[in-house]
Parts: sequence; structure tokens; C-alpha cells
Amino acid sequence: MSSMPHPRIHRNSVCAVVGYGSWATAIVKILLENGSIVRWHVRNPEVKAHLAAHRTNPKYLSQVHFPADRLTVTDDIGSAVRDSDVIIFAVPSAFLGLTLEPLDRGALDGKFIVSAIKGIVPDGYVTVAEWFNRRYGVPFDRIGIVTGPCHAEEVALERLSYLTMVCKDPATAELLGDKFANDYIRVCFSTDIYGAEYAAVLKNIYAIAVGIAHGLGYGDNFLAVLISNAALEMEHFLTETFAAERNVCRSAYLGDLLVTCYSQFSRNRTFGVMIGKGYSVKNAQMEMNMVAEGYYAADCIHRLRARFGIEMPIAEAVYGVLYERRSPAAQLKNILDRLA
Repeated sequence: MSSMPHPRIHRNSVCAVVGYGSWATAIVKILLENGSIVRWHVRNPEVKAHLAAHRTNPKYLSQVHFPADRLTVTDDIGSAVRDSDVIIFAVPSAFLGLTLEPLDRGALDGKFIVSAIKGIVPDGYVTVAEWFNRRYGVPFDRIGIVTGPCHAEEVALERLSYLTMVCKDPATAELLGDKFANDYIRVCFSTDIYGAEYAAVLKNIYAIAVGIAHGLGYGDNFLAVLISNAALEMEHFLTETFAAERNVCRSAYLGDLLVTCYSQFSRNRTFGVMIGKGYSVKNAQMEMNMVAEGYYAADCIHRLRARFGIEMPIAEAVYGVLYERRSPAAQLKNILDRLA
């Protein structure tokens, strides 16, 4: 466990953003518009060069133009971390270990970590906060979670969105929230790190289920029933694994579930639709330009569900399709009588 003093978060804290996907790009946009100094770690040499020459990300949210002042783009994660106070991670969870491989264990001492990752780290099947705590000794009071419902594409269009900033200390959550709040982003606050992370993991699984159902031809009436039962299943899991004072009807839980299940921008729903229409899991993954976090989440939740003895028929149906090559149509049919 790190013995470094608690980092001071203030208005002028320098932020690093690790990742160059759509959500990382949206976060950089928000931070710069709010006046933050940003170090942006971009591993892809093509994207890094394009940003230097044209101030846009050619792969994601290409309509967003970044000002030259207050932004440094680098492929050196060591310098990005060293020169920053707050490190915001927005890479696919499966690539987190590879991205941070150049950093030694003490590199994050004295830094505040914010996870914008909605997924499970496959290496150990743990949440991002748990992974940073185990791998780098970062105390949980120096880890924050920023969660939705909030699709990057709508941030690029500056459509009104709500984020939830989650920290063990409410005052720290508010200080970090100030870096995200603006005319089109409103920020709520929570101390439920466990619930916020696992809700974000579970909603991706349920979005795959909804996508599969849509791909198979089920209509809106059934999808509403499926999603409402998914919300109950989510609440059951959170209560059985880590009971706390939480209201799962709040936007960080139910709101994020709804937008991920219904939105045209949802990669997990899209992944499920492809499978429902007959794609193999491998072919659907190859055709998508972005990672569907629900794929890894399904395996993790399957293991945790078994460990705690929790009944989760929707999550298990998705697991059966993704990992046991079971028929999507048969898996859905098997749970119809268990929905209400």
C-alpha cells in the first residue's frame, strides 16, 4: 500500500488522459473546454501524428477540433503520468495491463486515479479500481470512477448529458466533478465505488442480451420486459455481493443500463444485434471497430455468480451464447418463463 500523502486536487490540477478511443477523446474535449491543462497519452503513432498536424482524432469523433494551447499529446506514458496530478484512464479494460506495462509500481504514488473504463480486467477478473489497488498499491481513497449515462458521440454534439463522479470522499468527488461540469455536462456525486463499477460492468452484459433479442426479431414490448428484469437482476447481484445504501434507480445504475440497451451508439447492443442476426462471436468482434466490454464482463460475472450462488438467468444466457456457443434463440427462449 502506498505511503505517499493524499494528493491535493484543485482547480489547476494537471490531468492526463490515457487512451485515444471515443470516450477518451470526449473527455479531452470536456477538460480542455473547462480550462484544464491536459497531457494526452496516445499509443497509436498515426493518431498521434494526425493530432499534431490537424488537431483532430482521425479514428474517433473526428469532428472535434482540439486547441493547441494547454494540450500535450505524447506516446510516453511515463512522462504523461509524471507531469500530471490526476490520471484518467479510458482504454478498453482488456488492454489496461499492456498500456501500463512501462510503468513501475511506484509510478502512480501521489497521483489521483480516475477510471472512465466500464469493464472488467480479464487478468484476475477484477474491476479497474481493484486492479489499481492490487497492481500499483493505489488506496481506494485515491481512486475515482466517472460513469454515465453518457455516450461520447453525444458529448461531441454537445447534447445535454449527466455524469456521476464517484469517490470515497464526497469533497474530492466535487473537486473532480468541477473539471467535467459545463453547459452541457451536469455532474452528480456518489461514494459507491463498488456499486458504480459493477453496475457499469453488468449493463454491458444486459445490452448484449437486448441486442441479441432485437437481432432475433423481438419487439419493443419484450425488450422493455427484458430490461426491467435486467435492472432487478443487477440490484440482486449488487445487494448479494456488497450491500450498501444505494438507489439503483439513479442515473449511474438504471440510467446507464437504459442508454446502453437502447442507444444507437451502444457498442454492446450492436455486438448483440450482430450475434442475434447470425454472426459468430469471433466474426462480430472482428467486424466491430471498438471493443464490446460486455464480452469479458460476461465471463467475470459468471464466475462471481457461481461463487456467491446468485441466480442471474439473463447474464447466464449471454454467457452461454458467448462462451459455450449455445444458440442465441434457444438461450432467450429458455428464460422467457423466468421474466415478469
